[in-house]
Amino acid sequence: MAHTSTALGDAVRAHRRARGWTQEQLAEYAGLSVGVIRKLEQGGTARVETLHCIAKAYDIPTSHLFAPGAPLPVEEDGTNRQLLAQLRRALMPPIGITEIVANPEQAEPLPDIRRRIEDALELYNADRYDSVACQLPDLLRTAEVAAVTAEEDLHHEAMLVRAHALLLAGKYLTQVRQYDMAYQALKDSIRLGRDLDDTLTATTGVVGLCWLLLRQDRFDEAENLAATTAERIEPRLSKAPVGHVAAWGELCLRIASAAVRNNRPDDAEEARRMAATAASAVGMEHADYRTHWARFGPVTAELKAVEDLSLAGDAQAVLRRADDGLLGRNALKKVGRPSNINWNRHRLDVAKAHVALGSTQDAMDELVRMRRTTGNWLQHQPMARYVMEDILHTRKRTLTREMRAMAAHLNVHA
Repeated sequence: MAHTSTALGDAVRAHRRARGWTQEQLAEYAGLSVGVIRKLEQGGTARVETLHCIAKAYDIPTSHLFAPGAPLPVEEDGTNRQLLAQLRRALMPPIGITEIVANPEQAEPLPDIRRRIEDALELYNADRYDSVACQLPDLLRTAEVAAVTAEEDLHHEAMLVRAHALLLAGKYLTQVRQYDMAYQALKDSIRLGRDLDDTLTATTGVVGLCWLLLRQDRFDEAENLAATTAERIEPRLSKAPVGHVAAWGELCLRIASAAVRNNRPDDAEEARRMAATAASAVGMEHADYRTHWARFGPVTAELKAVEDLSLAGDAQAVLRRADDGLLGRNALKKVGRPSNINWNRHRLDVAKAHVALGSTQDAMDELVRMRRTTGNWLQHQPMARYVMEDILHTRKRTLTREMRAMAAHLNVHA
């Protein structure tokens, strides 16, 4: 049977042959099956976690396995195009050779717009994405009109309000994997923050952009951007405002997340150490959208450290630390809870660990709990689908009704 050559398969094969290894040897060193290696070299695809294992065997950054190639055919997504039409129009309007003049009568008072941003951010943090999607188009248009029509004494504040509306859009669009629009929103928010000489607003945009780059497996760029920005804003921990320290800590988390995914464990460990130092200085889980949007503190730093263990495939270590120490119930009451997104992403790591150790029912319990408490967040998570696929593949007994319902909810074929 003829197999199609792909850039990924060619890269895996080239590195293997350069070392004089057989497919069986690569599989052994990477902790994978020979079938996975054969499939890849014959043109198949793989999760990034699988490529990470291969890169560790080769002792190279994971990104070295990525090679340019033609994208695979994609299905036309008319439904999403229609659902996002209003938001796309507000965020990326057509531009001609003449400027479109905004009508000052359409402007709203800046305090009202700020209140709407805060309300929408609360909805986002509560995983109510449908409500956020409904509010964003008008909120973006209103913020832009305010910025264009503001009197001179209110111009700075109006531009800052527009930057915050764009930051909200960037966060939401990254979360629902609409990366082209998310990039546009985050890019514009960063530029506004720079123009206003508002370092924390620009930094918040950079933190969001690093998250977007990680989602696109652009590990080198994410690490370099986070590291450069972190060096620029590094605070004196004893004197800096808590929002400044939290923003720096978030950048350290982004450095670590990119480095660990890119098979650079020493850089990841150093960045985790800096993030833990920042978290200790903050003391409690902190969030204030006027200075720093993401919730950051000791618990968040610990969650991300456990995420590293999941990426390394150490399921037992994930479960040992999942509900202990800073992640235990008493600590959460004392230090504060992390954001819903970070906590639920952690519980997906826990579910993944349960499947790896053969506890499919425990993994299902985690998924069911998240479906009950997170709105439609779970449906936007590829990791949830991967966990469900693994449950279906490893389950030796007949699937329960609960499992079939979850598979349908996540669009995984049972």
